Amino acid sequence: MSFAHRLFIVLGLGWTLAHAQGFNPVALQQAQREALAPLAVFDGEWRGTARTLLPSGQWMELTQTERVGPMLDGTLRVIEGRGYDAQGQLRFNAFGVISYRPMQKAYGFHSYAMGFEGDHAMELLPDGFVWSVQAGPNARLRYTLRVVDGQWQEYGERLVEGQPPQRTFEMTLQRIGPSTWPAAGFVPPR
Repeated sequence: MSFAHRLFIVLGLGWTLAHAQGFNPVALQQAQREALAPLAVFDGEWRGTARTLLPSGQWMELTQTERVGPMLDGTLRVIEGRGYDAQGQLRFNAFGVISYRPMQKAYGFHSYAMGFEGDHAMELLPDGFVWSVQAGPNARLRYTLRVVDGQWQEYGERLVEGQPPQRTFEMTLQRIGPSTWPAAGFVPPR
């Protein structure tokens, strides 16, 4: 049995189970599109400066690029970030998927970077979003992303209970144009 045939069976089974349990996949997907629509402000290609705090206490300066776009007919948002040093060498590469879970009425952010991956809580803001990740037994890293006056502003903070937040990352990007990524380049039926 081919992969496509197995996928068709799984999708058909999922559709059948969803209807049997009283869920309407069309309504669920519409709820996802609507919940993610405010994040369309991030869609496109971006470039600017970033700096990250190294364990040594020194700041590493980077040229940062990001590309963002909708996937699965707008039910997901995907992000790829790349950071380059002064010589143009890739020093950082990350990929993220933003989703909305209508049944739980919750956003999710799944990220892959530097050999790590994970699911993270996410909160929508009027002009962006916030997500965080556990960073040891007593610390969290929180990232706040906003688009303000057409500029992508992001910062990361290390949060330890009883201590003031410590800035660990800063980024300011300018939109350089639209992007056909990730929707372009799909394999057509013929």
